[in-house]
Amino acid sequence: MNITYFGHSCFQVETEGAKILFDPFIRPNPLAASIDVAKLQPDCILISHGHYDHVADAEEIANSSNARLIANWEIATWFEKRGVKNTSPMNTGGTVATSFGKVSMTAAQHSSSLPDGSYGGNPNGFIVACAEERFYYSGDTDVFGDMHLIGKRYQPQFAFLPIGDHFTMDVFGACEAAQMLGVTKVIGMHFDTFPPIRIDHEKAKQLFAEKGIELLLMKIGETIQL
Repeated sequence: MNITYFGHSCFQVETEGAKILFDPFIRPNPLAASIDVAKLQPDCILISHGHYDHVADAEEIANSSNARLIANWEIATWFEKRGVKNTSPMNTGGTVATSFGKVSMTAAQHSSSLPDGSYGGNPNGFIVACAEERFYYSGDTDVFGDMHLIGKRYQPQFAFLPIGDHFTMDVFGACEAAQMLGVTKVIGMHFDTFPPIRIDHEKAKQLFAEKGIELLLMKIGETIQL
């Protein structure tokens, strides 16, 4: 499994059967200027909630790639009205079958509205189960008690968690979340993009290490293999 970071909370996970793109916010992010959005050809786009810094490039990429866009009902139908053809509306607790496995939608503690002010439904996270791994992409969230249930039910091998504070949980909350989920490897997201969410990388890694958890802070454009 190869994971490429495109900045903020945008990752592409390449499994044996597909390329899965999460929360595409690339062109408006000056830190991601090196990324050529036109070259992205995912098979599936997963959107956790409607905020601009998670959907900005979704319409363009979905139309150019014909990727299957999976999101909650409100977000998926909003994109349908904008001309996106291949959508899969779902909601919290649901699971959809995909070419690479299954996607289950979890709750998140955040807010959600779309760039034009439309109602974005509830914010969500995802559990992705494929041949190689099961992993959790939390979306924007604070730590919350039901992460125990997510860990117990789905047993993810690793998690993508926000760590930037201000709009989401901070590194302390993310460390607590990792412990509840039962994961020992976390890929950090939603940090450094804007001044309020800049973090001290070494202190963050040290905090996780003290709990026996590896925190990976990827560079934009970097690809790692898990």
